[in-house]
Amino acid sequence: MDASAPAAPSAPDTLAAATAPSAPSRGSQDVLTVSDVNRRIAGLLERNFPLGWVRGEISNFTRAASGHWYFSLKDAGAQIRCVMFKGRNQYADFTPREGEAVEVRALVTLYEARGELQLSVEAIRRAGLGNLYEAFLRLKAALEAQGLFDADRKRPLPRHPRAIGVVTSLQAAALRDVLTTLRRRAPHVPVVVYPVPVQGAGASERIAAMLERVNARAEVDVVILCRGGGSIEDLWAFNEEPVARAVAASEIPIVAGVGHETDVTIVDFVADVRAPTPTAAAELVSPDRARMLRDVGRDWDALSAQFRRQLDRRAQTVDWLAHRLRGPQAQMRERRTQLAHLEGRLRFALTGRVQRAEHLQRLLTMRLSAARPDATRERTRLQQAEATLARVMRDTLSRAHERLARQHTGLELLAPQRTLERGYAVLLDAKGHAIRDPNALHARARIEARLAQGTADIEIARVQPKLEL
Repeated sequence: MDASAPAAPSAPDTLAAATAPSAPSRGSQDVLTVSDVNRRIAGLLERNFPLGWVRGEISNFTRAASGHWYFSLKDAGAQIRCVMFKGRNQYADFTPREGEAVEVRALVTLYEARGELQLSVEAIRRAGLGNLYEAFLRLKAALEAQGLFDADRKRPLPRHPRAIGVVTSLQAAALRDVLTTLRRRAPHVPVVVYPVPVQGAGASERIAAMLERVNARAEVDVVILCRGGGSIEDLWAFNEEPVARAVAASEIPIVAGVGHETDVTIVDFVADVRAPTPTAAAELVSPDRARMLRDVGRDWDALSAQFRRQLDRRAQTVDWLAHRLRGPQAQMRERRTQLAHLEGRLRFALTGRVQRAEHLQRLLTMRLSAARPDATRERTRLQQAEATLARVMRDTLSRAHERLARQHTGLELLAPQRTLERGYAVLLDAKGHAIRDPNALHARARIEARLAQGTADIEIARVQPKLEL
């Protein structure tokens, strides 16, 4: 090449100029290898093309033995090779097919071993899902701002529903799972199925209309809104506003069991309870019969114990009231019992004193014998002590008899017959009840007067409620 006539720079010259401060001289050892060139190109690509979304059609799709995916992404004017490693493609919710329109989130890289430009794919979705996701986020934000997701507006599930409603398609596998679970856990609870399409054109409007019908009929206590898993397009009816507002407006608690555990829809946020699967939704609304029987048994035992305690308390109250309502005869019996008890105590006290005196006498006699006192003098003292002891015993016994006589006399004075003998009378009505209140009498009334020696029939001439003294 003529050095005086500079030629147009070639691509390697441009790359060298971009990566080195000055072009190396002919004799320099700073010559790039092919690996260096590819590595620098890869670095330039990664710095200038950040992670982004690319749309195109799948071509030449291959799944390698290692699990990596290799394919081309093309449109009407160009194509580019792509690789999606196993660590990334295992999270994809579908396997791409030839000619399928997709969107990939990828980095522009260079396969350095062969110097080929390619996209390193981080995520993949069907084309158009980006718009759906944006619509999902917009509706979610709007409904959340209106308070449809608030926890305080959500209703609790009934503990023992009288009937359970299921809103889903008759062809849905989820319906079979739900019915099987309900028959196993709560065969005694009736189930009402409300058939409705759960995907396709107009599905959301028909689901909303069915929920309104369920509330209008008011024949169930809780509703399961469910369908099986599927793509985001299959589940999209549960991401539309008519269904969300119908669920929020329902007077009957609603459990959402849409798709699998990883599927999230707008209905999940609005429903009173979100279940990860339709089967889980059936378990949430159905009381377990075995546990319910255990609860009933426990409650029965508690009620029985409480009833027995209340019955015992009432019986005790009745006994107490009956004790307070005792008549004169019962009081007399009680006084006699007390008198007998006092008499026994008195006798015991007197007997004890006599025994102690006898013991003292024996002791003194023993001491006297041991001391060998003057017999005449000690005999005199002994006689005096015996006389004193006899006098004390007579006085004590006399006072005890006097107290006993006074108590007996007082007790006799309290007897109803003694009261009658002192000139009093008892007035009895026609039923034999004692009359205490003058207001219970009236002129020309016939009553009976009970006296000490008999009775007399009396006719009332005049009643004066209060005596004028």
